[in-house]
Amino acid sequence: MNWESPVCPAISPFIEFFPLIERICLNWVIKNLRKSLNSLEAVKLVKLFGKIRAVDGVSFSVPDNKIFGLIGRNGAGKTTTIRMIMNILAPDSGEVIYKGEKIGDKFRSLVGYLPEERGLYKKMKVIDTINFFADVKGKTQEQVKSRAEYYLKKFELYDRRLSKVDELSKGNQQKVQFICTIIHNPDFIILDEPFSGLDPVNTELLKEIILELKSEGKIIILSTHLMEFAEKLCDDIVLINNGKVVLSGPLQELKSRFAGDVALLETNDDVQYLSQSDYVERVGRNGNQYSVRLKHREDAHNLLSELVARDVKIQRFAVNDISLHEIFLQVAGNESGNLNGGVK
Repeated sequence: MNWESPVCPAISPFIEFFPLIERICLNWVIKNLRKSLNSLEAVKLVKLFGKIRAVDGVSFSVPDNKIFGLIGRNGAGKTTTIRMIMNILAPDSGEVIYKGEKIGDKFRSLVGYLPEERGLYKKMKVIDTINFFADVKGKTQEQVKSRAEYYLKKFELYDRRLSKVDELSKGNQQKVQFICTIIHNPDFIILDEPFSGLDPVNTELLKEIILELKSEGKIIILSTHLMEFAEKLCDDIVLINNGKVVLSGPLQELKSRFAGDVALLETNDDVQYLSQSDYVERVGRNGNQYSVRLKHREDAHNLLSELVARDVKIQRFAVNDISLHEIFLQVAGNESGNLNGGVK
């Protein structure tokens, strides 16, 4: 920018400071754009444990009013990343920005955080446990009374509210921990493997509640190695493998990019024999869901004809679709589907 002006000779002594002023103004604009575009940003996070780079230059942005999936196999670096977001661990380099400001101790009080390692006082009554966690977050028992009652009933725990925590099953303890996480009505929620220990019925109930919280405008980070849950719940994802981001973006855009010549099939029948067909390149399986990569897109008709001829009971058939599990296998290169690893 040219600040020289014969019309304003009075500013000449200050011209040398104008580039600094310009830079300050630009930083202000960037800061406020961050506030408006993204609630949270992780910027080039690095964490070392001895010689192991558990997190290696991880960057991502969490948009407002979304469920954001932090996904990857066990040991990929997800939990370590979350602990740096929560300011439990200090990064060796990089930073976390929330609403345009670098996070500090105050941020922890603004967030509802469900850690992977559960921590409840076993001899404390359920309702006392909930009130204790509310108090830690600055809320009185009276302020959270109706919210506690709502979620205890929602999780079918109201009749057990006077029971001690160690009298509950593992699944019910998990539900109590979840209530404690959200009892102070936080705007930002971080859930690290929230479905651990839950049976199928309570898993579906928790999914419903997570979507309910999203509808209330909450920002949610969901960390999981279970691709099926991430696919059903998340709007945006970042995939971490060996401590590095290998894929990120809106989930539907990523699925469109990777789909190519893929047919997605849901059936309880075993159709692994399709891999022997001349028109099939590869068959991937995740439960009752199969991703069939065709050699040519027009071979989808041949595939469907073969399935009908073999009397396969098809629950769903979609061409040019792909599961998140299949995308993970392509990107992370683990054909076995074994999602276990080392450092968390």
